[in-house]
Amino acid sequence: MNVNYDYYKIFYYVAKYRSFTKAADAMYACQPNLTRAVKRLEGELGCKLFYRSSQGITLTREGEILYSHISVAVEHICAAEREITLEQTMQRGNVAIGATENALHAVLLPVLRTYRGLYPQININVTNYSTKQAIDDLNRGMVDLAVVTSPVTILKSCKKTTIKQFREVAVCGTQYSHLCGRTLSIKEICDYPVISLSADTITYEFYSQFFLQNGAELTPCIGVATTDQIISMAENNLGIGFVPEFIYDEADHTKIFKLQVAPQVPAREICLLEKNDHPLHKAAEILKEMIENFSDR
Repeated sequence: MNVNYDYYKIFYYVAKYRSFTKAADAMYACQPNLTRAVKRLEGELGCKLFYRSSQGITLTREGEILYSHISVAVEHICAAEREITLEQTMQRGNVAIGATENALHAVLLPVLRTYRGLYPQININVTNYSTKQAIDDLNRGMVDLAVVTSPVTILKSCKKTTIKQFREVAVCGTQYSHLCGRTLSIKEICDYPVISLSADTITYEFYSQFFLQNGAELTPCIGVATTDQIISMAENNLGIGFVPEFIYDEADHTKIFKLQVAPQVPAREICLLEKNDHPLHKAAEILKEMIENFSDR
């Protein structure tokens, strides 16, 4: 049996209001069209669905059976339509983002501040990840987007967009501030305690390679989980660390100092990652466009 869904929907409204006139008003339709549709439905099903009398209409037994099922289906469909409308008009929705600490500070926070102001009804879930963890969760569909720090190795199923470049600088506390008047080689940096992110991070791999290229080996005395902890450790004279210049610019320059290093640390990138085979819902698509158009100038 292949019955037109519109017939069932018309039946639902007529049965709900027990009136063709009220059903026509609710559906913004013409009453004779509703009457014809119900007759066609009755013909398709081979039974009467309504008793018609001068006092109005009532459901037959077959009509009661049909209504008990159709009412659930139509109300679910209407609820789905309302929910989709709310999401398409940005009155409801959820966005999940995986972000590294540096990407969060440099790009994502200012973007989210603007996004939240425009779309306060959208729920935002930001998880602080390493680059490797963010890529893994993106591939598993746990987040809609990932904003991470290079170097980045991704699968062919993912797309990478570079948002901005940044540089990192060596920093130290007052105990090592006498080094500020000279330019240090990477080998000379190794003569002092080095503070680094933990060995399971992309940043650690990046600096290991950078040190090797300059005839030195990265052997940190202290490993930490976040860039903020590098700043705190350096302020407390526990060693020399490398942090993004935009993080250093916000630090207390009476406690922490920038060292001149040669060669300069290579520029790194903050990248937006998305899955090619995973169409974004509207809330995530708008956020993606805002990240792509981000400018801190």
